[in-house]
Amino acid sequence: MEKSSDGFVRADQIDLKSLDEQLEKHLSRAWTMEKNKKKQPDSDSTTAEAATRQRQEWEIDPSKLIIKGVLARGTFGTVHRGVYDGQDVAVKLLDWGEEGHRTDAEIASLRAAFTQEVAVWHKLDHPNVTKFIGATMGSSGLNIQTENGQIGMPNNICCVVVEYLPGGALKSYLIKNRRRKLAFKVVVQMALDLSRGLSYLHSQKIVHRDVKTENMLLDKTRTVKIADFGVARVEASNPSDMTGETGTLGYMAPEVLNGSPYNRKCDVYSFGICLWEMYCCDMPYPDLSFSEVTSAVVRQNLRPEIPRCCPGSLANVMKRCWDANPDKRPEMDEVVSMLEAIDTSKGGGMIPLDQNQGCLCFRKYRGP
Repeated sequence: MEKSSDGFVRADQIDLKSLDEQLEKHLSRAWTMEKNKKKQPDSDSTTAEAATRQRQEWEIDPSKLIIKGVLARGTFGTVHRGVYDGQDVAVKLLDWGEEGHRTDAEIASLRAAFTQEVAVWHKLDHPNVTKFIGATMGSSGLNIQTENGQIGMPNNICCVVVEYLPGGALKSYLIKNRRRKLAFKVVVQMALDLSRGLSYLHSQKIVHRDVKTENMLLDKTRTVKIADFGVARVEASNPSDMTGETGTLGYMAPEVLNGSPYNRKCDVYSFGICLWEMYCCDMPYPDLSFSEVTSAVVRQNLRPEIPRCCPGSLANVMKRCWDANPDKRPEMDEVVSMLEAIDTSKGGGMIPLDQNQGCLCFRKYRGP
């Protein structure tokens, strides 16, 4: 891969197929050595296998993994709670279906996506990014330890192991507080957590591309951490190299919805929607279909309605982040600075004393 003068890596120069082939060869060698060791165990075989495994920084030892109950289910797999080497973890198992039920192209695409997520995630280190522990790509002979004994992993299954965050998804937390709302200082603190995490990703030339409250997790102290790098990309130096409708309805920037070239500023737009969602504890455009949202956001500049009692300092951040023109949106490090400058010492205090205090949803003592 070649880097441009500004340090950005072109996404189309990441040879995922080659990387995937290297991983497959590595796992094949490891499996062959395991079979040979069973036939004729000796120290040389053990040493050779250990040396092979050390070539992949991110590869876990499945024998140290214990999988427990299911936390969530998705299209291609499940997220389980587990323990890895004595540490509480979340285990993302990707099940691509039984062999023969998917085309080679589909399997290749899914394997490439898995490899991509691992390649992006394992290098990240920030307090507002979920800690990546390791992963393994399914191969014959790999077993997972469960509380009911060992189970074999089919060739199709891969797993990603990350730190376990007991607070669950930010989306669920907001839903729980939909009626009471959150205290202003809590909103700003959560917004700071998310903005700092995104600022770090952008400093690493990574565009998340699916920033939404469902992909943000909370630890036991209510710190927000970014998760799910399934569609993350190393940012291309040429914006025209990054196109396609990637993301989630309601959070996608106009340029993404329109199929136009985009860059990291699509994450800034999505952050603006998340900020509104954290303040209002509500969903954007709950009554509109995909086509209606797409048309209105792109052609009519539709955005969520900001309550009149929202402090101007916070409303300004929202508006700047979801500007229709990506070039006018601030960088995430500037967003961090704007949020740090907001005074939360006076609590909620969102409605001036000389105005009608009838907006009870956003009263001074709202939220925990």
